[in-house]
Amino acid sequence: MPKFKELIYTQEEAPEQVISKAETHTPKIEAPDVVKKGEPFEVKVKVGPHEMKAQHSIRYVELWFYEEGRTFNPVKLATIVWEPDYTVAEASVKVALKKSGTLYAIAYCNLHGLWEARKEIKVEE
Repeated sequence: MPKFKELIYTQEEAPEQVISKAETHTPKIEAPDVVKKGEPFEVKVKVGPHEMKAQHSIRYVELWFYEEGRTFNPVKLATIVWEPDYTVAEASVKVALKKSGTLYAIAYCNLHGLWEARKEIKVEE
């Protein structure tokens, strides 16, 4: 029985039979590389281009943060749910960080599973 982490695809690690789906299923995280401690900034997450029909769509994305020096990681920042036929797989979230770390976006396609992206964020005083 595989561990759950083995069921999440990335552009770097996906079985040969699903790697062709990486470009349209891997979330894209847009955020600054460096932010000021405690100051809000915008994180945009997009998946696609991907169709958004009931039979085949990106249903949600979760945004997580691995904070350097924190004993228990990661921290769940947001879950954005998209309704097929009505939405586009794009969202923005305001975030304020106290320490540097890594943002993770996990997107779910109802046909092609879970896809991960990550982005390091440096927090300065």
